[in-house]
Parts: sequence; C-alpha cells; structure tokens
Amino acid sequence: MKLYMKFAAVAGLVFVLSACQTPMPQALRSKDVPDHFTAPIVKDAPVWPSTDWWTDFGSAELSRLVDEASANNLDLAAAAARVLQADAQARISKAALSPTLSGQATGSRTRTASFGAGTGPSGAARNGSGASTANSFGLSLNASYQVDVWGRAHDAAVSANQQALSSRYAKQVVALTVTTNVADTYLATLALRQRLGIARQNVDVAKRTLNTVRAKLSHGTATQLDIEQQETLLANADAAVPALEEQEREARYTLAILLGRVPEDFDVQGDSVDAIRSPLVAPGLPSELISRRPDVAEAEANLASAHADVDSARAAFLPQIGLTGSGGSTSSTLSNLLTNSAFGWSLGANVVQTIFDGGALKGQLALGRGRQQELIATYRAAVLNAFSDVETNLGQVSSLAAQEQYRSAQSHAASEAFRLAEVQYRRGVTDLLNVLTAQQAMFTAQDLLVQVKLSRLQADVGLYQALGGGWSESPDLATQKVSVLNAPVGPEPAVVAANRAKLSAPEIR
Repeated sequence: MKLYMKFAAVAGLVFVLSACQTPMPQALRSKDVPDHFTAPIVKDAPVWPSTDWWTDFGSAELSRLVDEASANNLDLAAAAARVLQADAQARISKAALSPTLSGQATGSRTRTASFGAGTGPSGAARNGSGASTANSFGLSLNASYQVDVWGRAHDAAVSANQQALSSRYAKQVVALTVTTNVADTYLATLALRQRLGIARQNVDVAKRTLNTVRAKLSHGTATQLDIEQQETLLANADAAVPALEEQEREARYTLAILLGRVPEDFDVQGDSVDAIRSPLVAPGLPSELISRRPDVAEAEANLASAHADVDSARAAFLPQIGLTGSGGSTSSTLSNLLTNSAFGWSLGANVVQTIFDGGALKGQLALGRGRQQELIATYRAAVLNAFSDVETNLGQVSSLAAQEQYRSAQSHAASEAFRLAEVQYRRGVTDLLNVLTAQQAMFTAQDLLVQVKLSRLQADVGLYQALGGGWSESPDLATQKVSVLNAPVGPEPAVVAANRAKLSAPEIR
C-alpha cells in the first residue's frame, strides 16, 4: 500500500510538471509554403546570395562604402546596443535559477552607565554612578533559493534568451537594410549624375542648334518663329539641370548619413551606372527561404519567447517553494571572532500559494496567450511577405532587363534620328520642327534609359535583400519546423525538447 501511494505521488507530480511545459505551437500551414517560385529565374544563376553580395556589382567604391557603413552607421550601432541590453536581461533572468548567497560583517562598541546609592564622609547618602564599555563583532552568511519545481523561472529565462536571439536577428535585419540602402543610394547618385550629364549635353545641343537657326535667319532661310521655338527648347533644357542637381545633392547627403558622416564635403567618385554590372542570383526552394530571412527568424524568436511566457504564467498558479539558511558567529574581540566565538545557524523553508488575487494571475495568463496568438499571426505574415518579396523582385528583374534592351534600342535610334535631322536642317532639306522633335525624343530616350538601368540595378539589390543577403539561421536554434507543415496548426510535441534545451546551451555573449 505504501509503495502504491509513493508511485501515485510521483505520477501526480510528473503530471503537474508536464502540465506546465506545453509544446511549441507551429504557426505555418502546408498551404503557406509554395512548392516553387513561379516568377522568371535566370537559368544557371548562382543559388542564394553570398554574404558579400554587393561585390557582385563590380564596384570597388560601393564595396568601400558598404564597409564604412557597417562600421559607422548609427542605426546599426543602436541595434548593437539593443543586443547588449537583451543579453544582460537574459543573464538577469537566468540568475533566478541559482541560489543567492550574501555575507555580512558587523562591529559595534557600546558604553552603558549604572547608577546606585552610597554614603559620603559624613555618613549622608548620595547617588553614585559607574560606566562600562563593551565590544561586539559578528560574521554571518545568508543563503536563499527559490526552488523552481514547476519551471516558472526556467520559462522566464527561456523567454529572455529568445528575446536575446530576437535582438540579434533584428540587428541582422538592420544590417541588411543599411547595406541595401547604401547600395540603392549610391546607384541613385550615379544615375542622377549621369542624367545630369545628359541634361547638360542637351543644353549644349540646344545652344548649338540655336546658333544654327540664328545663322539661317541672317541668311533669310529661317524666321523669328524658329528662333523663339529653339529658345523655348533651350530654356526648358536649362530648367531641367537645377532640379537634377538638387536631387543628386540630396542623394549624396543621404548616403553620407548612412555612413555616419556629416553631409558637407562628402562626395563619391563614380558618375555613371554604365560601369556597374548587373549580377545574377536565383532562389532555392521556398521552404529554404524561411531560414534565410533574418526578419522571419526574428518573428520566430519572438513567438518562442511568448510561448515561454505563457508557460511561466501557468506555473505562477502553483505553490512557490523557497529555502533559506543562515549561519554566523559573534565575539567580543575581533581576534577571537573565528576561534573562540559563539557559532549559530538556522535553516528554513516556506511554501507560498496564492489564494485570492482578484484575477491577476488569470489575467496574466490570458495576456500571454493573446500575445502568443498575435505573434503566430505575425510569424505567418513574415513568411508570406518573404515569399511575396522574392516573387516580386524576380519579376522586376526579368521585366526591367527586357525594358532595358528596348530602351537601349530606342536611345540608339533616337540619337541617330537627331543626327540625321540636324544634318538635313543645315542643308535645308528639312524644317526646324523635325530637328526640335528629334532632339526632344533623343533627350527623353537617353534619360529614360538611365532610369531603367537604375531600376534594374535596384531590383537586383532588392532581390538580394529578399533572399536574406546571404544570412542563414542556425538549424539548432529554429523552433518552427518545416517538416511538420502538413500537421494542423496547434501544439507539436516534437519541438518542445529543442526549445527547452536552448537554455543549457552556451550563453549568448
């Protein structure tokens, strides 16, 4: 009978403990992950970007700027500081799993006075007084330990550890964003400089044509209307220059801020996107993308943290057991404190069970469950947005590559048309209107070609960003398992062990 009672007690304890440790919910459904990407993919392109993907553009200046931004960008510095804070919080939470020990040393000196009756020389009674002085020294140690029977402190530590992971993933998101912003802004600066050069060439061509018209007017083969039309075109070409100069200046200032520099006196050497090559990259399987996007990993860590918070809130309903102990010695002399002193000690235990709290514990648990449901949706949204980003950027790369070919052919044809129109006008074979039309078409085609080249290169940058920029999550830190996608949404016992084993791994530094 006694054996049966012991077995029942152990079984009951195991049941209660297991009730506090719930399995990690799996957020994804099978239909959330497509079998493959449907957007056009360049054949034989390298699969997944490398960690130094910006070098694929063939610009030494871009590589230098990215390195400088990685070292000096202020947003990245702030993200690194948030990692330090999260690591410190993880250490604080983990400390609750260990006992606390404190020592105390005391010393005091007291003087006491005593009063008594006496007789004087004449035999008369008088009051008398005496005083004594004593020293006291003490040395004691106090220890306390909150026994984590139900895993409340363990779950809180797991939550903090996941938040530390989340902060690291968030830093990777910032780093990738900074790198892509540097690349985008640098390319935009080069494109604006190239467009500015085209605009100034257009002004020069308009002046040259105006001189030709004036010469024809002096010979009676042109009219004042021709002069006014060409001067209008020249003024329009002049007006385009200041706007492009301002845009180029603002782009340089933005790039300087990304590098952690003051905008004044900052400059870049490049002046054209023609020297930038368009790299090739292709995605792998959509299921692999989940572990290659730091924003998805950040959402995953936040979900794991919220799940641990729910477990911790559940454990708060159960009795909390604490152990205390103290020991020390006292002596009237400091030299005898550790030898001839009086030594005493005490041990104690306490059990605290909440009886009534107005629903605070239930509210805390409901709050944790609500946040967990929110982060399940947030994680699914992050995954779906990741797939959408890749599909969108793959489509843009393909579309803009085709547009660039057409715009290049258009620009070449427009330049040739203007050359022929200008020659024919000088020979008197065609009128000025054809020259003006051809000149405007040439300028527009050249400007549009530069803009399409910029969009194509920025689409390449966007694709690198959509593919995670060469980053990948460590498999042993993942809590969302692709292998269970065909299971319904809900608890998955297969992953709870991995989640709880994280705390025993080397602490994040």
